[in-house]
Amino acid sequence: MDNLPLNHTKWNDRLAFDVALTLEGSGETLQEIMGRHNITANDILAFNADPIFLKKVEQYRGEIRDKGLTFKLKARAQAEELLTTSWLLIHDPAVSPAVKADLIKSTVKWAGLEPKDAGAQENNSGGVKITINLGPDPRDARTIEATTIESEDATAIEH
Repeated sequence: MDNLPLNHTKWNDRLAFDVALTLEGSGETLQEIMGRHNITANDILAFNADPIFLKKVEQYRGEIRDKGLTFKLKARAQAEELLTTSWLLIHDPAVSPAVKADLIKSTVKWAGLEPKDAGAQENNSGGVKITINLGPDPRDARTIEATTIESEDATAIEH
């Protein structure tokens, strides 16, 4: 069963994938799946009544029938499992901040949550743009653009 802190269901995608493999005659027996996922026969009956679980199993079955067990499908199943490890590492106080940052960046990338236009993001980060209107005519406006520089020995200006 799903042990993540943010579990929305009592089943995970890996269980649905394993059930689909079994139903297509390519996987473990149902008893082996139940043992590995630590679920009971009553859990299986409950999942069988869950339309979302049934849809996920049918989706995997269709992929298995149409494409066979492709490398991409196997890698996706492994990636689902590795998200649990990533979650645990990110929340482990013994893990360095650099490793946590890399895991978070990777998770955002894999989820497709990166900004669409990386070039526009680079142009807008760390810069300052000041526009001064010197009269009613838009042609009188002057724009000054500057980029910021990080410095270790910078001193704060206090008023």
